[in-house]
Amino acid sequence: MTHDSGSTPSRLPVTTRFAPSPTGRLHLGHAYSALRAHDFARARGGRFLLRIEDIDRTRSRAEHAETIFADLQWLGLTWNGPVVFQSRRLGLYAAALDRFKALDLVYPCFCTRTEIAAASASAPHAPEPVYPGTCRGIDARGRMAAPHCWRIDMAAAAAAAGPLTWHDETAGEVACDALRQGDVVLARKDAATSYHLAATVDDAAQGVTDVVRGVDLFAATHVHRLLQALLGLPAPRYHHHPLLTDANGERLAKRHGSPALATMRKGGEDGRALADRLRTGIGIDAVTP
Repeated sequence: MTHDSGSTPSRLPVTTRFAPSPTGRLHLGHAYSALRAHDFARARGGRFLLRIEDIDRTRSRAEHAETIFADLQWLGLTWNGPVVFQSRRLGLYAAALDRFKALDLVYPCFCTRTEIAAASASAPHAPEPVYPGTCRGIDARGRMAAPHCWRIDMAAAAAAAGPLTWHDETAGEVACDALRQGDVVLARKDAATSYHLAATVDDAAQGVTDVVRGVDLFAATHVHRLLQALLGLPAPRYHHHPLLTDANGERLAKRHGSPALATMRKGGEDGRALADRLRTGIGIDAVTP
């Protein structure tokens, strides 16, 4: 079975989204990504949506969500419709997971992060250990009461979907290669879903036609395209933009102590002027897919 790139019908209004996690404060890198998605939609008379990806209940905070709203408004950004919170949509993700279970394309995994890291030591420079498939094919009867996540059997899923492609504004038509990502998690031990499954389901449910996001998520798109095909969902067009970096060439991130927008806002900086400076592209590292 062969699938095309699943291009969104042109009759749909251009719809983009910004989907931060409320696990900390937004920084300049977030601002740049939000601006890219916002301006892409507005330039085409389309819709810009705001989605709060708060499935991590141990780290997500309501006050961080409120700060996100204030930061975006300070930058001069507006969004269409109500804000969507993933924590209120768990039934949608459970239904999608049930479809994968019915297709026999997922399996329970009981491994800890330490065990996975140890088994993946052969690839120490990988940004994230690729799961070695330890629990694939084991008899899980009698073990389901123990903490476990659900992983997709990527080889079986790729075989079921057949050849796939997706389109990126910079890279052009891309052959889907989800196998390289390993058997990713579709439902976490501590949550009813995962980033991959929730983002895929929500983009389709919200009518997102164009995903504008950082090039650091380019690899994840291979997984999302496969999930779209297996769930019978449309494939948006993708626009992976370069990342903002600091003076040392490190990409801006929470863990690197990047300056928070809230701090700049409370310090009296002009948010709209900052947004205009970011639109010029100053400080953009030439990272490509």
